[in-house]
Amino acid sequence: MFTCFIFQIEPKDVSQAWDDTHWIQVMQEELNQFERNKVWELTFAHVARLEAIRMFLANAAHKNFIVYQMDKQAPRAWYDTLSQFLTENGFTKGKVDRTLFRIQDGKSILLVQIYVDDIIFGSTNKELCDKFSNLMQGKFEMSMMGELTFFLGLQVKQLKDGTFISQTKYTRDLMKKFGMEEKLSVKIPMNTIVKMDMDAEGKVVDQTKYRALIRSLLYVTAIRPDITFDVGVCARFQSATKESHVTAAKRILRYLKGSEEVGLWYPKVGGFKLIAYSDSVC
Repeated sequence: MFTCFIFQIEPKDVSQAWDDTHWIQVMQEELNQFERNKVWELTFAHVARLEAIRMFLANAAHKNFIVYQMDKQAPRAWYDTLSQFLTENGFTKGKVDRTLFRIQDGKSILLVQIYVDDIIFGSTNKELCDKFSNLMQGKFEMSMMGELTFFLGLQVKQLKDGTFISQTKYTRDLMKKFGMEEKLSVKIPMNTIVKMDMDAEGKVVDQTKYRALIRSLLYVTAIRPDITFDVGVCARFQSATKESHVTAAKRILRYLKGSEEVGLWYPKVGGFKLIAYSDSVC
């Protein structure tokens, strides 16, 4: 789609690019693509957060219905089209989470969550799921993928007595990516003796790799609250990163290596109340 050029010398700044007619041609072609694809008009699309997916699955487990998945090879900016189609067919859009849609038929409800061109949905009435699936396949030629088992790096097991979500595969991929496959696991994610600080005298290391590691760990915290505090501490040192900071962050990986099967369990029995704990006294 895009015109490509090969240069012996890449411009170091804007002024050098302006002096190169080839670069100007490439930039103009890029702008033309934006115009043809109407990027100027579609610059934002709602995307479900992992927390929203997690809450969706918890609610599904509590209401005892199966979650299904569909996908479509669609442009990333199709949210408005899909949103309009769903509302025209009786769905109401969430006031807080704009990627969540809901429709009620008597005592039965159907919940739909959108993530770009992936959709997960479930209902207390299986017939509503079938109707929704047929509706989407007829309108958008979407593919029905069956029961949800893997979504956004989350492994989902929908069992008779509850739903279990984990990131075992994602965690193993992190071990390989950051060279931790042969390292021994540890029982706690952070050294309780050594206090982390700026380490002014420490050895300076590549900040880019450290930030990539922190981003990866932050993604894991979506279902691993046991490392949230430790990752937050390590995230403070993404500028002027020292070797000690990298060691501390990689210790969290070693902890995950020894507990990669750990995840969140949402039982179908019991209440559906939010319970919070704090170690501070009011």
